[in-house]
Amino acid sequence: MKIISKNLITASALIAVFLITGLSCKQKPAGLNKSDSATALVKHPEWSKNLSIYEINVRQFTPEGTFKALEAHLPRIKELGTDILWIMPVHPIGKLNRKGTLGSYYSVMDYKAINPDFGTDTDFKRFVKRAHELGLYVIIDWVANHSAWDNKLVTEHPEWYVQDSTGKLVSPFDWTDVVKFNYEVPEMRAYMLDALKYWIQDFDIDGYRCDVAGDVPDDFWNSSRIELDKIKPVFMLAESEKPGHHTAFDMTYSWEFHHVMNKIHKGEFTANDIEKYLKKNDTTFAADAYRMTFITNHDENSWNGTEFERLGDGVEAFYVLTVSVPGMPLIYTGQESAMNKRLEFFEKDPVEWGDYKMAGFYKTILTLKKNNPALFNGSYGGSWVRVNTGSDDKIFAILREKDNNRVFSVINLSAAPVTADLTGEVFAGDYTELFTGSKSTLKAGDKIELPAWGYKVFYK
Repeated sequence: MKIISKNLITASALIAVFLITGLSCKQKPAGLNKSDSATALVKHPEWSKNLSIYEINVRQFTPEGTFKALEAHLPRIKELGTDILWIMPVHPIGKLNRKGTLGSYYSVMDYKAINPDFGTDTDFKRFVKRAHELGLYVIIDWVANHSAWDNKLVTEHPEWYVQDSTGKLVSPFDWTDVVKFNYEVPEMRAYMLDALKYWIQDFDIDGYRCDVAGDVPDDFWNSSRIELDKIKPVFMLAESEKPGHHTAFDMTYSWEFHHVMNKIHKGEFTANDIEKYLKKNDTTFAADAYRMTFITNHDENSWNGTEFERLGDGVEAFYVLTVSVPGMPLIYTGQESAMNKRLEFFEKDPVEWGDYKMAGFYKTILTLKKNNPALFNGSYGGSWVRVNTGSDDKIFAILREKDNNRVFSVINLSAAPVTADLTGEVFAGDYTELFTGSKSTLKAGDKIELPAWGYKVFYK
């Protein structure tokens, strides 16, 4: 759910770190400069170590907007290289104070029911089963901070909600279609945990993406993760940039990185700001904290514009960047078809898929992500090194390496052609270029010509 304040991490959010000395030169492995969390991080499910994630907007995915219709797309989503399916909220949507005709997905009327517009319990169980048969994992969006006004809990347990001085229930922010829970009430917490367990036990889902996770007490998430892992190893994504959330969550949003990319395209930042971000990330988050990288998602698409509105001809270059840096890359519904429209949030507005124009591009880069250990997630992946190019304000050249596996990406983040003049020896070696298949031996002094927003990805 869109929230105005989800931007840069403040200094107060930084966790204690131990810096490895002697790594100030930017051609040494900056990625080793990782922080150690003061508290234990979650244990990631083994299957998550090399995967990417796909966000599914059920309402807009097909003309029918159902799980049955969506099921037919599962093989091609698997082929795309995205193995974790994040399903936007599957619950019935509140009618009281509803926004628009169909309402917000994040206004939950019943935490233990399926939105009848999407199908039945049986339909969703079959969808999850089919996804598992294809080697996919399913997490669903969870709205723990607030419910719809006509959720039965409002009348049965009004004491479970935040009230103002006059006893009236409170909407968070300007979200007038929902009412905020009070996590000081133990019975309310118990209900929410029971509902979280329900979908894992009865539908065999693999985890949750938790909406506005920072507005729910950390201790609730921490205790819930322990209980959910007793059922099966789960994967948890927090809509948050809070380092402390990695005690309960496998992954948090890289909002700051996203904003840096937008500002580079607008001419407000340069490629050097990518390095600044990565160094900050290394000293803010523990080595094994997964960060989700993205050029679009449901909030950005509907409220701030498509990736083409924000990144123009640089869409491919910036996505190569999101895969090249440490993190787990995201694809949002319609992205593989180069969808350049803002999907309506409260109305029916199906994706026009066409011929999946960009599917080949995404498949190529995400398959490398899945197969090359240098690009694996968290501490499974390799450290990063920035390579000097002589045009570092325009070009970001990054080397990732793990157990003799390498990925070396050279990306022009400008609207003009530029030549990279490679400096140093850290990247030297024999490579295959990902998008052309050409073989080459790279060494100091080599020059790589890049068109506007051009890129080369070398691997071994």
